[in-house]
Amino acid sequence: MRKTPLLLLGLALLGTARAELKLPAIIGDHMVLQQKQSNPIWGWDNPGTEVEVRFAGQIKKGKAAADGRWSVKLDPLPANAKPAAMQIAGSSKRELSDILVGEVWVCSGQSNMQWSVSQAWDADLEIATAKFPNIRLISVPQVGTQIPQNDFKGAWAACSPQNAGEFSAVGFFYGRLLHQMLEVPVGLIDNAWGGSAAEAWVRRDVLAKDARFKDLMESWTKREADLQSPKAREAYEKALADWKAKADAARKAKQPFMVRAPQSPEAALSGNSRPGNIFNGVLLPTIGYGIKGAIWYQGESNASRAYEYGYLFPLMISHWRQLWGQGDFPFYWVQLADFKAEQPLPGDSDWAELRESQTRTQQAIANGGQAVIIDLGESNDIHPKNKRDVAERLARWALVKDYGMTLPYRSPEFKSAEFKGNKATVTVDCFGSSLRTVDVSEVKGFAICGADRKWVWAQAKIVGNDKLEVSAAGVGAPVAVRYAWSDNPICNLYSKDGLPVTPFRSDSFDMITKPKPPAPKPAAAAPKAGK
Repeated sequence: MRKTPLLLLGLALLGTARAELKLPAIIGDHMVLQQKQSNPIWGWDNPGTEVEVRFAGQIKKGKAAADGRWSVKLDPLPANAKPAAMQIAGSSKRELSDILVGEVWVCSGQSNMQWSVSQAWDADLEIATAKFPNIRLISVPQVGTQIPQNDFKGAWAACSPQNAGEFSAVGFFYGRLLHQMLEVPVGLIDNAWGGSAAEAWVRRDVLAKDARFKDLMESWTKREADLQSPKAREAYEKALADWKAKADAARKAKQPFMVRAPQSPEAALSGNSRPGNIFNGVLLPTIGYGIKGAIWYQGESNASRAYEYGYLFPLMISHWRQLWGQGDFPFYWVQLADFKAEQPLPGDSDWAELRESQTRTQQAIANGGQAVIIDLGESNDIHPKNKRDVAERLARWALVKDYGMTLPYRSPEFKSAEFKGNKATVTVDCFGSSLRTVDVSEVKGFAICGADRKWVWAQAKIVGNDKLEVSAAGVGAPVAVRYAWSDNPICNLYSKDGLPVTPFRSDSFDMITKPKPPAPKPAAAAPKAGK
């Protein structure tokens, strides 16, 4: 059909009528802007459209680029608990209301960060008293994709008994303590995803071009091809049919059936382990929003690859900081809690190695710190319910390092070990405090070995503010000592301020999670004479 000039004019007017200013979910009513630093404000409009942002006496102007995106930066503002409005004008107008200025933190990681207030200890009391209108909450939905996303479905809301229960418990308790100590508004961005692997939080090309992740990326490339094959679809449909048959049989027999349905190939491809998936679908839409820093609780899903985590985790932090464009913003994490059965004999542990990789990250990056919670876990639950103490240990780092307070904040850490005769003298850096035991006077948690590398439980005694003597019957010449080195160690050494000593080892023996070199190929047989 030929379009008449009148019809073309009508279509143009219709397009103009539909054009409008759009804002991402992270910028909206009830948000908190980070104090004392410039804050980006962005959105989308028709290419070339002039956009004006007015807030707190400031007027900032920008222009929508060819892709429609525009961005301006507000000048630094002091904390302000008085709700203010922001006007944004482009092809249409928006007014955002109830905006505060204070401290903004990202709450990230896997299920122990995702674990909600309603699932923590004293949930009924915590929820009932969660009346903090100057704490603002926003949660990012779990979207796993290889396609970069620029927005998500969500909205800021004032903290109340009606919404606190579903928010991250560690995030809520952390933000609440900062709010009470600093007396300023606090904004919390929860983007945690249970079961997630660290590589899913990193942009895929960053991993692909780093030789250290060659095996990881090659294995995923092969897995992706397998998951998208007809064979994978057939296997899934057969497994699903078998599962349904067993579930039906159990139902008819009135028997419990707790087996999970098999995962579809599509679910695996859009899941929380595929490199880049969470970065694209969850993190990316928030990158650039003005924040103070991030708190992180993750590692369980990477424990079997603890050696790799030693360089993957620092890379992830540096990657986030580079893209955020705020320099080395504070990044504090939770060391893995004690979990699983107690080991009757000392030895190796992938969880202990993951904890060590976390501890070493403190030397690998600037402005980072670790909350040690080796005393807060539950052997039969990977999700310990005491999240308040976890958050408070994280908050100590921020209160001291970022807000200038004088408080104990860092767990004692291994400094050195001297071996002489049948004893090891261990020195621990107590960061101004001194050592003590809890529960019983006897020091628990040490193991020692000789040149044969056979570990035995050891006796230890405190012989100074920061020193211990360690020995064991039958080990005449010890060469290495370890403390709290197991999945779920029995250990009771603390600073006098109540912070548990960080699990450690003095040795540099190969980690059990260090990848083994490929076996050498057999030599080719020599040709027979005369051939």
